[in-house]
Amino acid sequence: MSVDFGTKRVGVAMADPLRLFAQPVGTFSPDEALDVLVRVDKDDGLDVVVVGWPLESDGSLGRMTRLVGEYINRIRKRVPDVDIVRRDERNTSERAKELIRDGMRPSLRSTGRERIDTAVAGLLLQEYLDEQRA
Repeated sequence: MSVDFGTKRVGVAMADPLRLFAQPVGTFSPDEALDVLVRVDKDDGLDVVVVGWPLESDGSLGRMTRLVGEYINRIRKRVPDVDIVRRDERNTSERAKELIRDGMRPSLRSTGRERIDTAVAGLLLQEYLDEQRA
């Protein structure tokens, strides 16, 4: 699974059973997203959670990096046996917006924040899955 953390919304995606493709799960409050991770772990088992790591444009740590670090600690408390993988998420929102615009019919091209958060989670997870197969 993967999460794109925000203080109000967390985008969540999960891999298909063969771990080939990332699939959107949805956008949730931070607490609800933790509940989703716990439920998936209980129902299916959860090995890895890929977390977007929000570095500043120059690669330094910032306020959001600290907040994501705190959220990772919350994940570890709720799902202690899961591996956490941090992925640099710089420019992922822009890439997700492009994917949404390019892949949807004109009537569905909404690039609302919730859709972008879920798309970013999917993008992070897909990159991770692709690297694992390489």
